[in-house]
Amino acid sequence: MISSQQQKEAVTALHTVRDCLRFGESTLRAGEVFFGHGNDDPWDEALALLMSTLSLPLHSDPRILDARLLPSEVSDYLGLLCRRVNDRVPVPYLTHEAWFCGLPFYVDERVLIPRSPLAELIEQSFTPWVDPEQVHAVLDLCTGSGCIAIACAYAFEHARVDGSDISEQALAVCEDNIRRHGLEGQVRALHSDGLSQVDGPYDLIVSNPPYVDAQDMASLPDEYRHEPELALASGDDGLDFTRRLLREAPDKLTEHGVLIVEVGNSWEAMVNQWPQVPFFWFEFERGGHGVFMLTRQQLLEYREQFSS
Repeated sequence: MISSQQQKEAVTALHTVRDCLRFGESTLRAGEVFFGHGNDDPWDEALALLMSTLSLPLHSDPRILDARLLPSEVSDYLGLLCRRVNDRVPVPYLTHEAWFCGLPFYVDERVLIPRSPLAELIEQSFTPWVDPEQVHAVLDLCTGSGCIAIACAYAFEHARVDGSDISEQALAVCEDNIRRHGLEGQVRALHSDGLSQVDGPYDLIVSNPPYVDAQDMASLPDEYRHEPELALASGDDGLDFTRRLLREAPDKLTEHGVLIVEVGNSWEAMVNQWPQVPFFWFEFERGGHGVFMLTRQQLLEYREQFSS
């Protein structure tokens, strides 16, 4: 915790960017915050908070380290630092910015903070598993901030991309990000409970749905409590949403369409429940796990199992 006395001392003692970054790193280390929303060390988090306060890019000229700050700037920075340490608010919710596939996105507590390993697949246009020339319609199911839908629009420049979500609050953030990227003519935000109100058929359905099981939900670090539970929890084994998706997906896919879904730690429950199903599990160079692919033909072949 950062006490009010420490805040008062810091306002008078911190003068330069270097001072603030050193204090921020020390405070974050002492506060034992959890890193899981884009940064993996306290220096990067302190830097993100300070640069946001100063309205400067993260990769500013190093000569700025010795620049003196106004007392009001130091005070604003300390306010963010206190919320990070004392309230365990993740940095992207404090700066209202997250990066995905090298693209910036506005985020707040209406949506999950982007961090999916799906970014690695999108950057490769899903090749060699998908022929980019044959992708004309894409659905990002459970779109949240719209980061996956928007990144797919960059990857498939001539494809129509829909981002759907059950949360109207999340869709408001998605629509804002669509405008920020100038993609109103290519990307749509759709309100839908699962696949029930989307158009289709799609050549590619990508989804990072709720998949956290009850045991993991009960033990999540405090930082994750700021994210919408609707976008995280999915029943005792984490598969409530995925079961429904597996049953319904072939009706929304083109003949040669594919379904790619992130299920995180719930991958083991999937394998145990459907050992006969030939899920293709991706491997990632930059970390991450629990992302599978099935073709429409496979979904149809094993549909009876998914319905049992």
